[in-house]
Amino acid sequence: MVTQQNPPDYRHDTVLPLPIEVKANAWAVDAACSGNPGPMEYQAIDLATGAQVFHYGPVHGTNNIGEFLAIVHALALMDNQGIRDKVIYSDSYNAILWVKKKQCKTKLEHTPQTEPLFQIIRRAEQWLRTHPVTTPVLKWETKQWGEVPADFGRK
Repeated sequence: MVTQQNPPDYRHDTVLPLPIEVKANAWAVDAACSGNPGPMEYQAIDLATGAQVFHYGPVHGTNNIGEFLAIVHALALMDNQGIRDKVIYSDSYNAILWVKKKQCKTKLEHTPQTEPLFQIIRRAEQWLRTHPVTTPVLKWETKQWGEVPADFGRK
C-alpha cells in the first residue's frame, strides 16, 4: 500500500494537497448557505499556507451572493494590501460572471431583512465599477480537483 504525502513531495509551494495544475500563490474563496435564502457566510483560504484570510457572516442571503461577495472581498483586500502576484479561485461560474459584468444578478427579494446585505452588494458593485480588476479570477474545477479548499464542508 502506497501512502500519499500531504502535500506530495513534488509540491514545495504549499502545505495543502493541491493538484499540480493549481497555482499555490492564490486565494480560494467559497460561500455556504443553510437554505436558499438562509444564513450565508463566505471565506477565503490562502493556498500556500492553508490559513484563513477572511471570513464574513452569517447574514441572511443566498449562496450565489456569498460567492460573488467573496470574490469582490478578495479582490478589494488584495488591492488594498498591494498584492499583485496572486490569483483567486472560485468554484462558482455565476459569481465569476457577475464579477466580470460588475453586477450581482441576484433574484433575492429586497426586504427589510435583506437590506443590510443589499447595501454590501451595492458597495461591492461600486468597488468593481471604480477599480480595474487585474487579478485573475479562475474557475476551481471541482469535478477534476475535488472541493475548493475554502469549502465549508457541509454538503
